[in-house]
Amino acid sequence: MENGDIPEDANEHCPGPQSESAGKSDSCAGCPNQEACATAPKGPDPDLVAIAERMSTVKHKILVLSGKGGVGKSTFSAQLSFALADMDHQVGLMDIDICGPSIPKMLGLEGQEIHQSNLGWSPVYVEDNLGVMSIGFMLPNSDDAVIWRGPRKNGLIKQFLKDVYWGEIDYLVVDAPPGTSDEHISIVQYLLPTGIDGAIIVTTPQEVSLIDVRKEVSFCKKVGVPVLGVVENMSGLSQPLKDVKFMKLVTETGSSIDVTQDVISCLRENAPELLNVVACSEVFDSSGGGAERMCREMGVPFLGKVPLDPQLCKAAEQGKSCFEDNKCSVSAPALKSIIQKVVPSTVMTE
Repeated sequence: MENGDIPEDANEHCPGPQSESAGKSDSCAGCPNQEACATAPKGPDPDLVAIAERMSTVKHKILVLSGKGGVGKSTFSAQLSFALADMDHQVGLMDIDICGPSIPKMLGLEGQEIHQSNLGWSPVYVEDNLGVMSIGFMLPNSDDAVIWRGPRKNGLIKQFLKDVYWGEIDYLVVDAPPGTSDEHISIVQYLLPTGIDGAIIVTTPQEVSLIDVRKEVSFCKKVGVPVLGVVENMSGLSQPLKDVKFMKLVTETGSSIDVTQDVISCLRENAPELLNVVACSEVFDSSGGGAERMCREMGVPFLGKVPLDPQLCKAAEQGKSCFEDNKCSVSAPALKSIIQKVVPSTVMTE
């Protein structure tokens, strides 16, 4: 960003986010961007040369963002990386969610450590063509809280970018924390000069999530990051009827009795064809049109919907790809369709 790239909601006489006085001058008092501007790196950065050299071996860079936490962004990042690796691409997954690094768990890499060589930090590998970097590998105890202010977070992100040796890879997927704070400003400032293909933004259907996702789209437009598209995750609960748990409610006490076996036995005996039917239920209110309507209004691509699938949740918990077997029969096809839309849009930038 240049000094002239002043946020629309900035105070009058804003010195610019890259000014040495950003966030510190009298004109910054009360500005909603004051803290972010004060902690963001300023001026020409010599480390940008080292970052550019590292990134010169990376063909495509994709940011995975979300305005709201808990929408399944890291799950999507993990499955996107698995899918790209399955397509015989060389893939790197960088987790910059400093305070909540869940990627090691979702890639089945808990307990692993980072190793150094004369080339730099070595990613932890799931497969020969899928490497991962996360602060989660650096914590002595996975339950330890990371209580860091902005400058220290920015320093680690910079170190990941300039010191990690990925080698020649096709895709670098960056899993960012929710929101539009220090980590987002830093990753864009460091990566944008090297070329970012764009951002995929993950949301859930309800308006309480979309309110924040609109801010994420606005952030991307302001900093010059193309929006590859928006994914509506957890778009209704969908699972085969045979996997549904049936309960009989006891109204007098409010308790319930499990009658699953009775129902399944009845279906198997009287209507076996129904056991292959997928049961769907709307978990989040999408009466406002969901992500699809928001994308039309904001002029960004809508990539598709991924249903809330208990089997996908289980795959994430086990650190596995949802594409390995046919257990994720509801979510895997939806994810595959979305990823097939993303890959051509990145190839076009070559």
